[in-house]
Amino acid sequence: MVTIGMNYKMIPGKEKVFEDVFTSVLKVMEEMEGHDESFLYKDVNDPQSYLIVSAWNSKDAFDVFMGSQKFKDVANWGKENILQGRPKHTVYTS
Repeated sequence: MVTIGMNYKMIPGKEKVFEDVFTSVLKVMEEMEGHDESFLYKDVNDPQSYLIVSAWNSKDAFDVFMGSQKFKDVANWGKENILQGRPKHTVYTS
């Protein structure tokens, strides 16, 4: 089991776009082999900061998801121009 923490910082005013895209990404995650569950959290002290916590049966399963065409089709952050910088991912293993 592996948990991935994905930290995202939005351009002000783009929070709703990110939340809507996350809903689409979650649907893709739920179809992927090895995905257990995922949750989106918003920082109450910084409304442009988000954390996605995602549980997978292996890091390889997560990597397959991140490299999948399905993910690329729904999460085109560059096209939407919503991120202030590159996402930061942290891997936690048990």
